[in-house]
Amino acid sequence: MIKRVTCDNGLRIVFEPNNTVRSVSIGVWIGTGSRFETKMQNGVSHFLEHMFFKGTKSRNAQQIAESFDSIGGQVNAFTSKEYTCYYAKVLDEHARHALEVLADMYFNSTFDQKEMVKEKGVVLEEIKMYEDTPDDIVHDLLSQAGFGDHPLGYPILGTEETLQTFSTDSLVSYMDQFYNADNVVISVCGNVDESFVEFIQDTFNGMRQFESDKSLQSPTFKHNKMARKKETEQAHLCLGYEGLPIGHKDIYSLILLNNVLGGSMSSRLFQEIRENRGLAYSVFSYHSSFHDTGMVTLYAGTAVKHLDNMYECLSSVVSGVKENGITERELKNAKEQLKGSLMLGLESTNSRMSRNGKNELLLGRHRTLDEIVAEIEKVSLSDVKTISHDVFSKDFAMTLVSPDGKLPSSLA
Repeated sequence: MIKRVTCDNGLRIVFEPNNTVRSVSIGVWIGTGSRFETKMQNGVSHFLEHMFFKGTKSRNAQQIAESFDSIGGQVNAFTSKEYTCYYAKVLDEHARHALEVLADMYFNSTFDQKEMVKEKGVVLEEIKMYEDTPDDIVHDLLSQAGFGDHPLGYPILGTEETLQTFSTDSLVSYMDQFYNADNVVISVCGNVDESFVEFIQDTFNGMRQFESDKSLQSPTFKHNKMARKKETEQAHLCLGYEGLPIGHKDIYSLILLNNVLGGSMSSRLFQEIRENRGLAYSVFSYHSSFHDTGMVTLYAGTAVKHLDNMYECLSSVVSGVKENGITERELKNAKEQLKGSLMLGLESTNSRMSRNGKNELLLGRHRTLDEIVAEIEKVSLSDVKTISHDVFSKDFAMTLVSPDGKLPSSLA
């Protein structure tokens, strides 16, 4: 049973007790990411996430790491386009200690200048590592091709240029803008009782109550075709179609469509491009949802000499789904796969903590597993055909990373 508490300062707590395990997962979710940055701020959400681990008024970076290593726990963080999360997973007997350290990082990080200089070097190496991974770069480029100069098109890591502009003052200013109680959710799942909720309230009662600046400008989906020349062994190709925002009434129809298209080993893309033609090792599709838009992405990597053939295969599979929909068997299998992945994905306290935190932060509501399964079962062949026609009848964005930087010849 998921329990929700809204504190006097506006902080929201979601709590799912589970006395059949010995672990506790705690996540501090903040409703900001690269989407809420200006062009000059790009990367500040991610850099701030890094700096939270670099020292507080009472702990240095090593002591923060030892705070969790010494109790056999795990601590980490990540930044996305629309939210940031700091989380820990520990044995139940260490839950209060873990929360205290996370709170210390949140409230008392010093953003020391020497540590900041070192961490800029670390993030710069992270950016370079990303640049050495063409099958990652091509997806970042697709965001830029699909959303243009809108913040959804910005890279989460930022750039070398913006990274050098960050200072203690700019990090504090950004926190003042977004790290306020109305924009934070603390999600907990595991073997703790309701007294732990009271402990959270006491620990975080000093959180600022200022209203976060979260005005959003909706993007217009672009259809740019972009190529980057880079010394690689393969041509890495992405196609992007405008998708659906989070919480849309047709979201399960699109999720099931994606599963049939390229979300599994039995999908049409995998079977046609890898199994039947042997054109690619890695080929898949996925759907990303944001507050007010989304993107369906198709990816495949192949030898440069096979690029035209692979692109024609991708186009043919998409056209087949758009014109004819999917079969009854495909729909049934997709529903079972989706239900299975949903249920199996909730077998750990960390997965449940993440699900609850995101749902509270982004949707403000929680559906039971039975309610979600009922929504999945309601989807019909007609629903899938309608959404496939709506999505794939529009023009698409495309990105390519390859040794010659040349788009498929039919698009040249």
